[in-house]
Amino acid sequence: MLLYIIRHGDPIYEPDSLTEKGHLQAQALAKRLANHGIDKIYTSPLIRAQQTARPTEILLGKQAQIEEWMSEATTYSYFSVNEDNTHKWIFYSSKRTHLREPEVQKLGFNWYEAPIFDIIDGKGGYEFLRKSSDEFLSRHGYIHDFENRRYIAKNANAERIAVFCHQGFSMSWLGVMLDIPLPEIWTTMNVNHSCMTVVEFKADKDGLCIPMVLTLSNDSHLYKEGLPTQFENGIYI
Repeated sequence: MLLYIIRHGDPIYEPDSLTEKGHLQAQALAKRLANHGIDKIYTSPLIRAQQTARPTEILLGKQAQIEEWMSEATTYSYFSVNEDNTHKWIFYSSKRTHLREPEVQKLGFNWYEAPIFDIIDGKGGYEFLRKSSDEFLSRHGYIHDFENRRYIAKNANAERIAVFCHQGFSMSWLGVMLDIPLPEIWTTMNVNHSCMTVVEFKADKDGLCIPMVLTLSNDSHLYKEGLPTQFENGIYI
């Protein structure tokens, strides 16, 4: 199975929608996904994610299924802090450079027990995402064997699954899915507007697999259509 995790296009957060640039990114993305086809499409309930998925739905003649747990708002409620009279992700707060200190790293998968995370519901967010992710992946044939940090392929398949979602959600989900402590993911990786991260679930002869990231925040569709390859409308990459 190939799992395509796609961040929404260039957004307008209030009201929730895409900019003109975001719509162009979504159209370019649909062409890219159509090259080899997509078997199932899922999307966050938020409008910017649904609008990003829409050109792919039209081009492939498939309807997206909304997954409520993929809403950025839910993940944000667990992992955001109030700082300087505004809410922000903890990994964008003044705490960012402290998220990988020894007291955090030595806790491993219990990272949320470190005092620095007392200001968020780290355990609640982690457990919510893990339960939701495990249920979603089990529907597609892969059972999470957390103790051994791998998956059991109950129904190994070659399906291509596209998920249209968000930055903070997708980075947090990757950590949960790949069994990497979230502070490690939050401080070392990022994803751009409309870009895709592809995770392969490939079972061995014993029906076991460890998901592998084949590409992270891939923007080939933007280059192909002559659209700017800027990271969040900033630096060109």
